[in-house]
Amino acid sequence: MISRIDLRGDALPEGGALRDLLPRADFDVAAALDKVRPICEDVRHRGTAALIEYAERFDGVTLDRVRVPAEALRRALDALDPALRAALEESVRRARTVHRAQRRSAHTTQVVPGGTVTEKWVPVGRVGLYAPGGRAVYPSSVIMNVVPAQEAGVGSIALASPPQKEFDGLPHPTILAACALLGVDEVYAAGGAQAVAMFAYGTSGPDGCPPADMVTGPGNIWVTAAKRYFAGRIGIDTEAGPTEIAVLADATADPVHVASDLISQAEHDPLAAAVLVTDSLELADAVERELAPQTAATKHVEERIAPALAGRQSAIVLVDGVEEGLRVVDAYGAEHLEVQTADAADVAARVRNAGAIFVGPYAPVSLGDYCAGSNHVLPTGGCACHSSGLSVQSFLRGIHIVDYTRDALADVAHHVVTLAEAEDLPAHGAAVKARFGWKVPSPRAITEEVPEA
Repeated sequence: MISRIDLRGDALPEGGALRDLLPRADFDVAAALDKVRPICEDVRHRGTAALIEYAERFDGVTLDRVRVPAEALRRALDALDPALRAALEESVRRARTVHRAQRRSAHTTQVVPGGTVTEKWVPVGRVGLYAPGGRAVYPSSVIMNVVPAQEAGVGSIALASPPQKEFDGLPHPTILAACALLGVDEVYAAGGAQAVAMFAYGTSGPDGCPPADMVTGPGNIWVTAAKRYFAGRIGIDTEAGPTEIAVLADATADPVHVASDLISQAEHDPLAAAVLVTDSLELADAVERELAPQTAATKHVEERIAPALAGRQSAIVLVDGVEEGLRVVDAYGAEHLEVQTADAADVAARVRNAGAIFVGPYAPVSLGDYCAGSNHVLPTGGCACHSSGLSVQSFLRGIHIVDYTRDALADVAHHVVTLAEAEDLPAHGAAVKARFGWKVPSPRAITEEVPEA
């Protein structure tokens, strides 16, 4: 059901050579880019008409309008199962608790007397958020996108989710209910690359969508390719690929827990990655024995779980010890990393590369997906080696405000001129000289200079 990679005995290679030994899904965004380009440009030129046409082609629905009526949002919230509403409300509460604490405040540094640099944090003006609606429906992704944007102070928030044939062309009612619960009333029945194009270019008309400054949220390869296509025109969070879990475990781990956690991510997608890194052959054998009966007892086996576990992206990786295991998981850079070892907190503190780290036997990835308070929109495909998950900071821009007096500029003017001349940019130096009558003051000797006639 799952392959093995044996890295015991020999010294582990460094850097890219080690990464190349580890399992990873095939996810060719570049190839998908060629297919989404004409869709994106069609939305640019035809706007809502193109969105309606793609809804019929890709989603099998005939739309009269793309924007979801406010009444549909209210109905969805009113009809929401009370237990599900309570769960969503608790998820929102915990997410707000964590994300509210992330907000940065302006900070002023006095560099020299009379010279300060202030960094202020300004939210983006408008964001378009994407909530998937293909193999599964994710109201939790609505929360994970909306809450940090709101806590950052974003003034205009819109959300898109694919239209559903069984719900008269509206997004899934649970998605709509989550939007209503969060106070998001601008919602569009649009999916895939065309939804990203709608946010990037905007559409006109009475139900038109104004262009956004940024687009965030997980999606399939077409959404990811569209994000790449528009990167630079709009801000994006990350190029999300198939979900991943890596578990770093030793002989103290419970094989029942480990197997269930691997399966929990495999049920997302046939390309989902489930990786166990362990120095215990006994644990590896026990986990492998657990996978079959646990898989047989759940849903989505043939279309998701079985191909995910059997795919090239999933494996049990055997190492000589926890130290070697740390090197492997750092090279892998998992979206979700569980640490189930003796002294798990100490081991987790030494991990450098992961989207999110789950410590010990009672912090499964499922907790982070819904109710830990952390964000589940995380970097995949090894991008955790250089990128972070979605947070309040994702929606903020740091702006430096430079405020120098005449004396403070005079004190450093000679250095500015010297550096400008070293870079063969004499006009840079001249811009400083012009403020002192074209004579740069000598260091520490500041006088009132009179421009030469």
